[in-house]
Amino acid sequence: MTQKNRFEQKQVAEGGFTLLETMIAIVVMTIGLLALMASFATAISATASSQEDLIARHKALDAMESIYTARNSQQLPFASINNVANGGIFLSGAQRLQCSGPDGLVGTADDVPCTAPDTGAACPGGVECLVLPGADGVLGTADDVTQSLGNFTRTITFNQVLLPSGAVNANLIAVTVSLSYTKPGWPARTYSVNGLISSYH
Repeated sequence: MTQKNRFEQKQVAEGGFTLLETMIAIVVMTIGLLALMASFATAISATASSQEDLIARHKALDAMESIYTARNSQQLPFASINNVANGGIFLSGAQRLQCSGPDGLVGTADDVPCTAPDTGAACPGGVECLVLPGADGVLGTADDVTQSLGNFTRTITFNQVLLPSGAVNANLIAVTVSLSYTKPGWPARTYSVNGLISSYH
């Protein structure tokens, strides 16, 4: 083997990445980084609406529980557990979150404007509100903040339940409680709870 051949063989063995290989590596790395950034955006989105999601869940379950309690305590006859259009006492369509009136049920015609918990002060716009700790992080001090739930609406819907024969089950009714809310810069979100209420208790 001549000196020239040894030199050429050494040059081939020491070859680096080609421009094409480098470009492919950059593209693959860019796709990975974009996927990582998308997962961060999803996590930030979930965190930004988590408080409202929790409030919607709580208020939907609260309304559902009040209906079951009224039926179980015989405060409300089974025939009244329906929307007004179907002979019941619950208002149809989306309603603002007002406090329960004398009947103790939300979503009915006797709902009343709310007052802030523990303070008795009127809530803004008469809709339910929450008192949150202020800058000091302690609830019950002068810097507490009142958060209105004016951006929430509640819809209570009742539907008939059919038997396998296709006839209406007179002893069972399906109820759906949906809480919707809006937040600036975000699409409207809805949380729903479904249940069945029987005439037996």
